[in-house]
Amino acid sequence: MSENDRRLHREAALVAGRPAPHIPPRRAKAHRIKDDDAAIAVAHELAREFATGAAERDRERRLPIPEIERFSQSGLWAITVPKAYGGAGVSAVTLAEVTAIISAADSSIGQIPQNHFYMVEALRLAGNEEQKKYFFERILDGDRLGNAFTEIGTKTPVDFKTSFRERDGRLLLNGQKFYSTGSLFAHIIVAVARDENGRVHLVFIDRATPGLNLVDDWTSFGQRSTGSGTVTFDDVEMTRFQVVDHDIVFERPTPMGPFAQIIHSAVQVGLARGALAETISYVRAHARPFFELSIEQGYEDPHTIHAVGDVAIRVHAADALLARAGRLLDVAAADPTHETVAAASIAVAEIKALATEVAELAATKLIELGGARSTLESYGLDRYWRNARTHSLHDPVRWKYHHIGNYYLNGLLPPRHGAI
Repeated sequence: MSENDRRLHREAALVAGRPAPHIPPRRAKAHRIKDDDAAIAVAHELAREFATGAAERDRERRLPIPEIERFSQSGLWAITVPKAYGGAGVSAVTLAEVTAIISAADSSIGQIPQNHFYMVEALRLAGNEEQKKYFFERILDGDRLGNAFTEIGTKTPVDFKTSFRERDGRLLLNGQKFYSTGSLFAHIIVAVARDENGRVHLVFIDRATPGLNLVDDWTSFGQRSTGSGTVTFDDVEMTRFQVVDHDIVFERPTPMGPFAQIIHSAVQVGLARGALAETISYVRAHARPFFELSIEQGYEDPHTIHAVGDVAIRVHAADALLARAGRLLDVAAADPTHETVAAASIAVAEIKALATEVAELAATKLIELGGARSTLESYGLDRYWRNARTHSLHDPVRWKYHHIGNYYLNGLLPPRHGAI
């Protein structure tokens, strides 16, 4: 990309959005969570806090900066750091449950650390010892990693023009990213970039590095406060220490792909739980009986009772599949072979497919059973459907069914990448 092209891209992004918010330096080191039970307990505590104001944040597109600070300072953003480096090293079952608990309260907040956890896993699998010690310690102290992964204007979402090259004795990073979930809240931006040979790497860049620009230009109708906007890199100076090979984690059997996807699956499960809970609360408080019935309350309507029962069964099925996928992912992490990684990938694909359908169903039934008044903007109940639909587009569920069917019918192992 020429200097003029870079300038035009940067100016277009800055005009379209708002400058990134200021993220103050950490005032203290984050709390350190020691085990799985503690992680679950902290997640429940935070979910109660995050549920308050969730509708207003969505309606106003207000970035949850204080909430994210509370989230990472609680220690939950460091729970996947291995025990050998001072972390809790929680199971995939626990990580998925933590994500679902938070997402039931506010799915935007639940999604924001997904790429942070992805990058932590990449460090675990592909970082050298010095990189692990350095970055894991920063994460344990409370630093957040942000994603600068996908680009627009390329043939597919995994085609990357962003690259780093040596010029005049300096290693320089250039490019532009979109869908950069978490970067507006991050202390470290992790860019996916190609080297001189076309190999894909992760580049860890401190937020304040000259030439790095963050733009708040995310305008989707759902997941509105994830801050999933633009990041640009203009001659960002870097070192080889900041580079971790990304291709290598898919060239051999590793749990990287299903690890990425189980977090997305958990966001959908959380959305389904949240929508079901809102349905029960709203129907009991506000729904009126159909005029053909001789009942006193809307929650006595037999069709409403049936619909809530149906959704509850499906949500509980999704809960069970999420836990099952976590257990198989833990097996693959402990013993990564072609077979164990494939089994984990298929199990995660199953829950992602089901949870996507259940979240949208639960969100639709919330409005249907709530009646016309439930559509009032003051309630903000439409956010469940908008968030479920928007988040589901992260990767196509239709391909999940294809790989699941091929696995069971034809014995074909799924491909290894971050979307399966």
